[in-house]
Parts: sequence; C-alpha cells; structure tokens
Amino acid sequence: MDIKRYIKDKKEMVDSALERYFPNRPESKGKGPFPTSLYKAIQYSLFAGGKRIRPILSMASFEAVGGKGEGILPFACALEMIHTYSLIHDDLPAMDNDDYRRGKPTCHKVFGEGVGILAGDALLTEAFQLMTHQAIQELPKHRGGLVLHVIHEVAQAAGMLGMVGGQVLDIESEGKEVDFPTLQYIHTHKTGALILVSVRLGARLGGASEEVLKALARYGEGVGLAFQIADDILNIEGNATQLGKKTGSDLSRRKATYPTLLGIEESKRRAKELVEMSVYTIRSLGAEAEPLREIARFVLSREN
Repeated sequence: MDIKRYIKDKKEMVDSALERYFPNRPESKGKGPFPTSLYKAIQYSLFAGGKRIRPILSMASFEAVGGKGEGILPFACALEMIHTYSLIHDDLPAMDNDDYRRGKPTCHKVFGEGVGILAGDALLTEAFQLMTHQAIQELPKHRGGLVLHVIHEVAQAAGMLGMVGGQVLDIESEGKEVDFPTLQYIHTHKTGALILVSVRLGARLGGASEEVLKALARYGEGVGLAFQIADDILNIEGNATQLGKKTGSDLSRRKATYPTLLGIEESKRRAKELVEMSVYTIRSLGAEAEPLREIARFVLSREN
C-alpha cells in the first residue's frame, strides 16, 4: 500500500474534523466567548502542519479490528490536542527553550510566554471536553462505560504516570549520566505512553477482543519507543530545514537519548528491531491491519 497517501488522506480527515469540533473562528463570529489572543494561539499551534501520527494510529487501530464509521474522530482529535499542548509547553523557555517548531516560530515566540502556557492548558482541557461530550452522546447506546474507560486510559497516559512524568525525568536528567533503565523510562513515558494509548483507544472503540488488544498494545509499545529513538537520531543527523527546527539541541543540552548512551548505529539497530517486533506482534490480524504495519515501517524512514 501507499503509506504516504494513506497518511495524507487520514491527516486531511483529522484536520477537517478539528475544524468542525473546534469553535468557529472569532473573526467570523465576533469576539467569541473567550479571548481572541488565546484562540489565535491555539489555532496557530494546532494547525501548524503536524503529521497527526497519534490520531492516525488510533484510526488505523480502530479499522484494523473492524471499526466502522467516524465515531473514532472525536477521540482522534482529542489525542492531537493533547499532543499539541505538550509541544507548546515543551518549547517554553523553562523547558527546551526552542524558537522554531515545524518551520515556524514557536507559540510563545509569537504570542508570549503567558499566553503560550495558557494555550497549552486550554488544549488539554478541550481534549477532555471533546471526549466526555462523546461519552454523553454514547450513554443511551449502552457504550458509556467503554467510552469512560477509554478516557481514563488517556488521562493516565497524558498525566504524571505517563507523558508528564516522563517529561519531568527528562528535565531532571539533563547534564547527568543516566543508566539504560532510566533512559528507557523517559522514552516510554515522555513519548511512548501517548502513542500506546492511541493504539489502545482505537482498538477498544473498534471492539477488539482482549487477545487482540494485548497484541496491539505490544505493537504500540514498540512503535512508541521506536518513534522516540528515531527522533533522537534525527536531532543529530536530520536536516534542520526538513525538520522545521534546529538540530543538535539534544547534544548541546546533554539530554538523555539513545544515541548519547548507545551510539548512532546501535540506536538505529534497536529502532529497526522494535519495528520488526511490532509488525510481528500483529501478524494474526488481516489485511485491515496493513496500515499499522506500514506506519511502523514509516517510523524508520521518515525525515521529519
């Protein structure tokens, strides 16, 4: 299959859904119920050209287990909102202090640090508002318990036991010698947790059996870790123009990364091994899971 075409088509679906789920632009509806500066900061970051890998993984997982229709889209969009909030905060002076993201000045550079922080806060909150709105809609259909369970998983993956916890350890490890278990923890939580829950979310909403869910969870764990290792490598070997942000920042900040601890070649070998393992774990799934297999391979070949 043409995975680049698949990703492009799904990205367009997510972008269109985000336009629908997000409030109308204030310039077309007066000032709106919130400060225009906040809205513009959110719009600037949410539609800055991201690949939408997390929502696409949720959609691919949903379809792989037989899910039909667009019921997955609110949850897919919520995942992208959470991811975007994390990027806004990650770029702040108190964190990575980055000036560019996706080839554009970072949110705080355009709108100021205070609005940047609040834009991230708002996106995180809106993500849960969107998912709980869907839960309310689903309750009459006797799926409320499932939807609430999914929301609980997302909250755990995004919070102190997931992404936020991993990010804290990442900050605390800068400039220090870290062992491999610490590095593994940072990567599986800072990046891997949200990728894993994207796969699990789609599978659960698509009606996966417990056996299939376990296989897809192993797939998600492997892809999530491989994705972060690939990011580590791109930060050293990538083209800054293609990446849309400066390279070499991990080395200058002495961040805990796979290349720093294991070297470039060993990091590439481990990423390849993780992708092969991920693809193997879903071998029992049919042709409907082919996009998941190709997305895993795409992780190794991407240039941004």
